[in-house]
Amino acid sequence: MGLIASVNDYLAATKQRIELTRTGARTTVSAGWFSTLDLAGYPGAGTLAGANTANGVVPDDSTPGCPPINGSTGTWQLTKVNFSSSVACRMIVFDLLFKAGAYAFNANTALSSQPSYSARIPGGDYKGTEIWVEQVTAATGNQAVNVTYTDQDGTPGATTGAVGIGAAPTIGRCWQLPFAPGDSGVQKIENVAGSVASAGTFNVLVMRPLWSARVRMANDGDVHDLLRTGAVQLFGSSALVCLIAPDSTAIGLPGILAEISNVP
Repeated sequence: MGLIASVNDYLAATKQRIELTRTGARTTVSAGWFSTLDLAGYPGAGTLAGANTANGVVPDDSTPGCPPINGSTGTWQLTKVNFSSSVACRMIVFDLLFKAGAYAFNANTALSSQPSYSARIPGGDYKGTEIWVEQVTAATGNQAVNVTYTDQDGTPGATTGAVGIGAAPTIGRCWQLPFAPGDSGVQKIENVAGSVASAGTFNVLVMRPLWSARVRMANDGDVHDLLRTGAVQLFGSSALVCLIAPDSTAIGLPGILAEISNVP
């Protein structure tokens, strides 16, 4: 498959509409990132808790809560996003590459036989992938998580350090873990260690950001064409998820209608 290099390429491309709409309620912390995977809407609610702590899994477009993509093979590009929300917020759409959990608050788990997500890395370049923590059940204390990982170049043994958010995270709360100095991506999660908290469970995610935007006020929105989306690449098996950081203490009603295109 080719990539869009001209207006004619775009006009000739096979196009598909992808919807991510959430109608379920979630209590939030102002400016904090929250998962929407398990909330009602379209597609239907998925399950927040991960299903495997020993190895982790590679979600795809058949994962509950992720929108289906018609055609499991081939390279697609994000060419338009029509978005809105009932509350002022920031939103990010990711390709969820890897999910491990749900881990106990004090877990210290070495992973093995981890499935590879290399088929969802454009050009085999892991730079730009990110490690996130996703709170499954509410924690007591400042849940901190330290992840040991193999970096973008395949060097094992790097660590994020034990990082929390300075407060007891509620259900769905997400925060990004920093890479070791000089690193810019992750090929594999090696070990997960929790600390500080005395209750709660969490997932560790590897995600590739595809698009982000800000809803400036309640019931606002916009349309980003391919020049604003950057026509970023995704795949027929991509597990698309959305994180929301609302200005207020409610997740609101975020809605995304995305167009993805495939050059014949």
